[in-house]
Amino acid sequence: MMLNSDQTEIDLPPTHSETESVFSDCGGVGGRGGGPEDAGSVGLCGQSRVAEPGEALKKDLQHLSREERRRRRRATAKYRTAHATRERIRVEAFNMAFAELRKLLPTLPPDKKLSKIEILRLAICYISYLNHVLDV
Repeated sequence: MMLNSDQTEIDLPPTHSETESVFSDCGGVGGRGGGPEDAGSVGLCGQSRVAEPGEALKKDLQHLSREERRRRRRATAKYRTAHATRERIRVEAFNMAFAELRKLLPTLPPDKKLSKIEILRLAICYISYLNHVLDV
């Protein structure tokens, strides 16, 4: 599984081997534990295991749904800024396309300001007119 730039390993569910290693020291899970190889170690049941530094955060995020993790990731300032920049570029390209289409449409006066819906409707009528002229 590949991660995108906004995704971390925290978003991933634990693998089977991680789950086995967590429960292997408690005995009785999956027919493991309590064997001679475990006799000298104290596992989770003895509470001698020291938690790793990001483990509590991982456990907090693991219970969240995929949608909730995505929502939290999108709430970061870096993500919002990048999204706003992409949206601004998209809207500017959209507006430039309407401006180019507007230049091709005949109106009186030629510099009359038209809304986007008026530009589209006028373009439809003008294309229909041109088709009619070509058919005659």
